[in-house]
Amino acid sequence: MLTGVVIILVVVVIGLVIYNLSIYKKIQTFRNINQRINNLTVVQDFMNAIGETSTVDDKIKKINNILIERYEIKYSTIVVYNGAEYEIKASNVDEKHWRALTCLQDVEIFKDSIATATPKYITVNKEDERLPYQQMEFGRAKAAIFFPLYIDNVYIGYWIIESGTPHDFDNVDTTVLEVIKDNIVSVLKTVVHQKTLESLVRKDLYSGLYSGEYLYNEGKKLIDQYTISTISMFRITNLEEINQTFSRELGNKVITEISEYVKANISEDYIFVRYMGPKFVIAFSGVETDGVADFLNDLKDSVEKMQISLDDDEDIEEIEIEDTKNKKKTKKQKEKQVAVPKLNFVLSSYYKGTGLEEVLKKLEEYIDNADKSESDITSI
Repeated sequence: MLTGVVIILVVVVIGLVIYNLSIYKKIQTFRNINQRINNLTVVQDFMNAIGETSTVDDKIKKINNILIERYEIKYSTIVVYNGAEYEIKASNVDEKHWRALTCLQDVEIFKDSIATATPKYITVNKEDERLPYQQMEFGRAKAAIFFPLYIDNVYIGYWIIESGTPHDFDNVDTTVLEVIKDNIVSVLKTVVHQKTLESLVRKDLYSGLYSGEYLYNEGKKLIDQYTISTISMFRITNLEEINQTFSRELGNKVITEISEYVKANISEDYIFVRYMGPKFVIAFSGVETDGVADFLNDLKDSVEKMQISLDDDEDIEEIEIEDTKNKKKTKKQKEKQVAVPKLNFVLSSYYKGTGLEEVLKKLEEYIDNADKSESDITSI
């Protein structure tokens, strides 16, 4: 009788063990699935941040905030080498600690991590201890994981997460953190081209306008506040002729006066840039093509009535004449150089979310291939 009870109990215990193992596996599977879903959501948030019309630095800061919020990280800092020095691109650490955080590549404990492209976990054991890279702080961070960042096998900086609790990262899933690190690298790699464009934006000497690269950064951010806009490109068709017939100095003055006139006669809500050479772009944000045609006609007529010269007053040049009898000087009026500009306009619609560069390429191809004598306003 007793033996039978024992056998039954053993069977029940074994059954419970098997059941518990089954439940444990299901829970682990659920956790893995849930973690994957969470990772996919974070990746989607990353992609949304990349797609926003904001600066590279703003995008990186937003990504860092996503990491802090979604993964409940106490402190997160992304440091990138800009070619001259290490600079913090994003961090929720108080700025008084930033100097120490930009020098981690010089800390002995992290050098091997950088050399081998592997993360490094460090922690203190007691509350009164401090991490190796902390110089003047004790209470902020008690544990940290350092991740070197590489783009195409080139070291570009690091990502470091910190906690105020000793051994807080002992049981953390490092595979998840590696995925996050890879996503950070992907983001940095994606936005590097935008950063290049941002650094290329300059103000033109003669027109006082931003260069064409401005359209792809701050310009696009302003244009994309509206669903539809009109992009117009115009060319000073006889600028090369003015340079050759008169002088490049007069050609530069033509650029200056046309730019000043157009800028003074368009709304501050519109974007006006010197696109390249004799080509300029006006972006009419939030306006359809029918709404700018009459305005451009009037603008074109006014500019083409300009008579631009190097001097406002007539130059008088004194020339000595070889007259030994009278020995006198005569005054001769110097011929005035006057340039009359000719413009050719082309315009097209731009829709938010589409490729602005494609619209500009289409406008440029048309205006470059148009006959030199063409002086019109064309919608394509």
